[in-house]
Amino acid sequence: MKKSIFILLSVVMCISLASGCEGKPQDGKTTITFQTWNPADAGPNSPIYKIIAAFEKENPDIHVEYKFVVSDTYQEHMRVELIGENGPDIYGISSGAAFDAFRLFEEDIAPFCIRAWGENWQDKFFDSCLERVSTADGKVYGLPLGQTYAGYMWADVNMLKSYGLKVPTSYKEMQETCRVLRENGQYPLAIGAKDSWMNLDLWMSIAADIDRVALYDAIEGKASFESEPITESFRIWQDCFYNGVFQDKAIKMPIYDTVNDLFQRDGSIPMFVNGSWAMNMYTVGDEKTRAVFDAEGADHDAFLIDWNDDGNVAPVTANVDVILCLNPESSQKEAAFRFMAYLVNEGQELLVNQYLEYMPSRADMKLNVEGLSEDGKKNLAYIIENGKTNVAGTRGIKYEDISLAVCDALEKLALGKITPEEAAAAVQKVSLKTVR
Repeated sequence: MKKSIFILLSVVMCISLASGCEGKPQDGKTTITFQTWNPADAGPNSPIYKIIAAFEKENPDIHVEYKFVVSDTYQEHMRVELIGENGPDIYGISSGAAFDAFRLFEEDIAPFCIRAWGENWQDKFFDSCLERVSTADGKVYGLPLGQTYAGYMWADVNMLKSYGLKVPTSYKEMQETCRVLRENGQYPLAIGAKDSWMNLDLWMSIAADIDRVALYDAIEGKASFESEPITESFRIWQDCFYNGVFQDKAIKMPIYDTVNDLFQRDGSIPMFVNGSWAMNMYTVGDEKTRAVFDAEGADHDAFLIDWNDDGNVAPVTANVDVILCLNPESSQKEAAFRFMAYLVNEGQELLVNQYLEYMPSRADMKLNVEGLSEDGKKNLAYIIENGKTNVAGTRGIKYEDISLAVCDALEKLALGKITPEEAAAAVQKVSLKTVR
């Protein structure tokens, strides 16, 4: 009954929403609609508005109607619109499970790419990024807009020094560092553990540090999640909540804007967990952030540690952050693709080299960030180097049921509701039922 009511409400919502695929003319222009949660926000100073304005100036025959949807409700919002055939001409989607789940609503854009950039158009992008949007039969279901790396932690080096500490390099050092910080009434390593994606990001780095082959083989069904390396990663994860590495009540704190603001805007905590996208701390115009990161002698480090104390630093995971998709129901596909192409070319230049929202997805793009401080340059070089030499594999789990099972297990481990062995068994049970 509840399901029937939900479907009925979804249909009503779809009927009431303005169709983005009709391409209604505005002052003689072709109107295309673009919807995403990222790269943008509702504020007028978001870089997406600069990109749209520049595109419309160069393409006076096209008007872009932009719609921002918050990340918490984005995927379900898009599903309702697309099922009702009232979705936007272009939309952004997360890579992995979400991208695969929306396949019915993704146009094969390989022919558009060939017409725009020639037969060798693939050379424009990094192979790892193209792999995320392509299938074995040569179809391409989206354009990669920027790349991200997960598993990093960030430290205020000067704050650590004030407590007689340095940036830890191993789990043992991390435990001792957090013990001293707690004794001084300070936060230990802060994490926004209320957000399941944040938990998954860090756990995957821990698991990959222990045995990356075991991790990805388990994800693909070639090995069991009940193997010792995976169980050990769950053990370390749970241990972080109970031996003082993570802050008290971490499971109730979101990364944005709670934990992130403590580090970025307040400058009040010494360490937190976040990915390569946190590099925009060096470029964002927010006055409080600028006061923290532009202060004389400011010194912040992105860092990785050796989680299992085997002498090797943990790897990062990488993925396309936003995939731009063309709606098969669009009546303005050529105009829509022109904007998609502009976003990954001129748009990405702005998003990366001015705002550092992502790392590049284009192989032909020169990284030349405007006005970056020496501290920022140091961290950008560190992230780029790890992106070249220290990537374990794909960020996230593309099989939705397994991803949800792991996130559920991580939350229950944090709350002490299950043991590492029970967590591994629960995820393996779901894995055995997953069609790959």
